[in-house]
This record gives sequence, structure tokens and C-alpha cells, in this order.
Amino acid sequence: MTQATPAAASTTAASSTTTPTTRDRLLDAAAGLFYREGVGIGVEALCREAGVSKRSMYQLFGSKDEVLAASLERSAPAHQAFLVPGADERPPRARILHVFERLEQLADRPDFRGCPFVSVSAELKAPDHPASLVARRCKDTLTAFFQEEAERAGADDPALLARQLTVTFDGSGVRAVMQGRGLDGLAVTMARTLLDAAGIGDR
Repeated sequence: MTQATPAAASTTAASSTTTPTTRDRLLDAAAGLFYREGVGIGVEALCREAGVSKRSMYQLFGSKDEVLAASLERSAPAHQAFLVPGADERPPRARILHVFERLEQLADRPDFRGCPFVSVSAELKAPDHPASLVARRCKDTLTAFFQEEAERAGADDPALLARQLTVTFDGSGVRAVMQGRGLDGLAVTMARTLLDAAGIGDR
């Protein structure tokens, strides 16, 4: 089965149409370039990758920063859908661990460069940057999922557990990038430890 990747997630919307628009091509190119090479990519390289002129880009976006923010916003739903399970009958523990199992799958890929939202925020070092705001909203969505499942499981402090799980998720992705290798089950093991400590079992 083909697995989604953070960089490829943003192409979902464009691939559903036969003729991608100029905006589609720009955002697809931005998602790939920024993920692979960082936010320092220049406008010329971005437009060359997208096959559009700088004039066309500036007719759609006021700046490269706006392109970066829009590309993250566009990729978020597909990225979230890959990580977070839809409605099913599994207990909260299994649904939470599903996220970490998915992370392990991504980390095993040679093109894995970490969580795109964490990467962008770390590079920008500007919490108020439009792209940083988008990234934070996306991470908050994951934390909200963890908290909802923790509440269903009856955790004493669902909000705290959700933040701990998010930190574990983000830290695991960073470690995989720094080590240049997969996680070998480490992310799932750490998540299990947190769930065990919170008294969240298999039911």
C-alpha cells in the first residue's frame, strides 16, 4: 500500500482535477521544495519548480511568506487524515497508538524530513509569522485529538496527557531526522508508557 508523506499530502486536491491551476502548481511546488530544502528557497526557484512566472505568483500571493502559509494550510487535511484515524470501534488507546504507528511508517521512508509543521516553525523562529500560525493550528488539532481520546478513556488529566503525547510525537520525528534512520518502535513504546502511566488500557 502506498503511504502518504508530509510533502506529498498537499497534492491531493490538485490531483483530483485534470488540469491543475496556477495556484495548485505553486502550492504543490512550495510544499515539496520547502519540505525538502527548507524555507530559504527563493522565489525564482519556487516559480521554476512550479512552471509559472514570478508575475503570476505575485498576482496570486503578496509574498513568498503567503505562499508558504497557504501551502501548509492546503497540506494539513491530508496530513491529518493519514495520521489520525477516522471514526471506528477501537478503544482510545488503540486510536492514539495508531498515530504513533503512522509516524513510525513515515520515519522509515528515505524522504522523511520530520513533521512539516515543526520544521517550518523551527526554521522561521518567528511565532507570529503567518506560516508559524498555520503550523501551530495544525499541531493544536493533533493535541485536541489526543485530549478527546484521553477524555473518552477517563484519564485524570486529559489535557496534560494530550500535551505529553504531542511532545512525544514531535520529539520522535526530530530524533528520526537527526539520526537519519527510522524509530524502530521507539515512538510507539514511549506513547504506550504514557498511556500506561495514565491508566489507559486496551478497553
